[in-house]
Amino acid sequence: MIRFVIVTGMSGAGRSSVLRMLEDMGYLCIDNLPVPLIPRLTKLLVAERKSVDRVALGIDIRNQEGLTSLDGILGELKGAGYRYEVLFLEADSNVLIKRYKETRRNHPLALQGRVDKAIEAERKELAGIKKRADYILDTSHMLIRDLKQEIDKIFLEKTEYENFFITLLSFGFKYGIPEDADLVFDVRFLPNPFYIPELKPLTGNDREVYEFVMTTEQAPVFLEQLYQMLSFLIPNYIIEGKNQIVIGIGCTGGKHRSVTITNALLQKMQELPYSLKAEHRDIEKA
Repeated sequence: MIRFVIVTGMSGAGRSSVLRMLEDMGYLCIDNLPVPLIPRLTKLLVAERKSVDRVALGIDIRNQEGLTSLDGILGELKGAGYRYEVLFLEADSNVLIKRYKETRRNHPLALQGRVDKAIEAERKELAGIKKRADYILDTSHMLIRDLKQEIDKIFLEKTEYENFFITLLSFGFKYGIPEDADLVFDVRFLPNPFYIPELKPLTGNDREVYEFVMTTEQAPVFLEQLYQMLSFLIPNYIIEGKNQIVIGIGCTGGKHRSVTITNALLQKMQELPYSLKAEHRDIEKA
């Protein structure tokens, strides 16, 4: 059986990068194929299945007229026994605007108009195909290596994949609360390693600081209650349609307590069926 993957989503969310990754995995990748040609291509490839067993089709808003018929075509193909998987790439509007400014490329729907209006129009146009998606990846906070890890999980490691991405972000309140944080927790109530001379130059990534924080009376209790809260909140966020959250954990400088709790929470949440990563925003700051 040929594995067909349709890679679609918001322009600027990483479709071209994903197609290159899939190509490196041995997929035959075809970008922006006119939607009406998909059934013909399917039949052709099935007839030549000895030479091709993995195919990725990139489809974006430039295929605008075809998008209206895509849902019906995929339904017909699945009814005929052909299996398609849809990977939808998402990103916050402000992130997409920033990417377009950095690359100085034009949004396919912008023409001479504003990029923000084009992005919102595109989001509406793609709402139908997003509902059909087997996998949704929000690339707003992903580096290329993060995106590669998620693509590997889905298409290489063959592990069960959940369409929810969690970023645990440590930070220092003295440098400001992260603007993109959905939830913020303050751990400045914990004893501060900063005032221990031998621990001051270290960070929460060092064993000595980690043990100092986690052996206090308060830290294990806080960690368990935070874990229980998130275990309750995340399924309810999913019900409401969210596919990613950023959880900010802050201390004064973002080097000791917040890093320790972020690392401990990451380890504790590994048992949950979500995609996780940890970032330490201010760990290198003075």
